Amino acid sequence: MGDAVKVIIAGTILWLIALVVEIARSAPATQIWICLVGALLGLVGLRYTIRRRRREKN
Repeated sequence: MGDAVKVIIAGTILWLIALVVEIARSAPATQIWICLVGALLGLVGLRYTIRRRRREKN
């Protein structure tokens, strides 16, 4: 499960980098929202995965 957390963190960071790039190049709002939602879903997935891992240890 530790590898899953690393992958989710890496994916979330990539979405945040893409968000910054899209804002910097004045991309259309749709592309900015896609990056923002991708990062937010990554955070949700991270929280879910960590909570699941804690439950499995008990």
